Amino acid sequence: MDAAAGADAAGRRDVLVGRLIGAVLGAVDLFNVYLGDRLGLYRALAEGGPATPAELAGRAGVHERYAREWLEQQAVTGVLDVDDVDDVDEQAARRRYTLPTGHAEVLADPDSVHYLGYMSRLVASVGQVTPRLVEAFRSGGGVGWAEFGADMREAQAAQNRPIFLALLGAEWLPQIPDVHARLRAQPAPQVADVGCGAGWSSIAVAQAYPTVRVDGFDPDEASIATARANAADHGVADRVCFHVRDITEPGWTGRYDLVAAFEMLHDLPRPVEALRAMRGLCADGGTVLIVDERVEDQFTAPGGELERLFYGFSTLCCLPTGMAEQPSAATGTVMRPATLRSYALAADFRRRRGSADRARPVPLLPPQALTSDPRRRADALQSR
Repeated sequence: MDAAAGADAAGRRDVLVGRLIGAVLGAVDLFNVYLGDRLGLYRALAEGGPATPAELAGRAGVHERYAREWLEQQAVTGVLDVDDVDDVDEQAARRRYTLPTGHAEVLADPDSVHYLGYMSRLVASVGQVTPRLVEAFRSGGGVGWAEFGADMREAQAAQNRPIFLALLGAEWLPQIPDVHARLRAQPAPQVADVGCGAGWSSIAVAQAYPTVRVDGFDPDEASIATARANAADHGVADRVCFHVRDITEPGWTGRYDLVAAFEMLHDLPRPVEALRAMRGLCADGGTVLIVDERVEDQFTAPGGELERLFYGFSTLCCLPTGMAEQPSAATGTVMRPATLRSYALAADFRRRRGSADRARPVPLLPPQALTSDPRRRADALQSR
């Protein structure tokens, strides 16, 4: 190796070392965010105001010594403000910690489009199944959705909640004029929400279009139970009905003006079969709307931050989930537009003049995209 090559190798080594050290810092921050989220520590600070360790322990029902260590970690890492940094043991118990208003929106307000507290649950859920991922990589099997547990299920719901409630009916669907018009027309439109999870997309559609009736479908019983409770809490249970059901199973006879699948097709083991079933649910003149991650058109390496994020989700969750059932298309999170079009064509969708069959590949830039602008983070429904 000549001197120039050696210097280049050393430079790349040092960059990677720095990057991995930064990743470790980010990881421990996320796990401490997880504690603050799950134990209600952020909520206690947001609702009760500044607190000493003893006061926070009393509000949240945790041990005072753990409360003190967590508060100090959060202040050191810059999440909380502290009013006294005097390094005297006698002062430690009297320090008062504050959750800044801007940080409270990110960590303790699940209705804000800036809320990101759920991200810690995504990471924690993957940690719980890491041994199963190692096994799946070796065997070619998968890790079922249920194995990721409540953390993953609730994190996905928390991710969708503010974005769908704020933007789906108010900004995204109105950008598709024929769909928007049908959802406002009479007789009352019928909507199928496939893979509805905790039901936030169904609820958002019902809130935006007061005459619409929505059937939400998901094979996960826990998600459907949560969806039913959410619909009741948001006053739309009379028009939104949730079903524990795989739509590819025979027997469902509903016909819908809109059949939508939000951020779920890439997770399915048999996406062509699912698309064919969605097509079969469409009434004459109806639309099948597929909304999924806004990935790049083609593979590029090194990739941008979003591609890194999508591939990370794919190796750790979406691909193993899709491969838990066989046979599987093994799509993964990075479902490129050409892949979706190939699935749609295989499911008998065609773009023909005058045809009622339309497969709409709709790229979704997800709420976790790395920008502070919520509308850029949720810049969806830009048809290609």
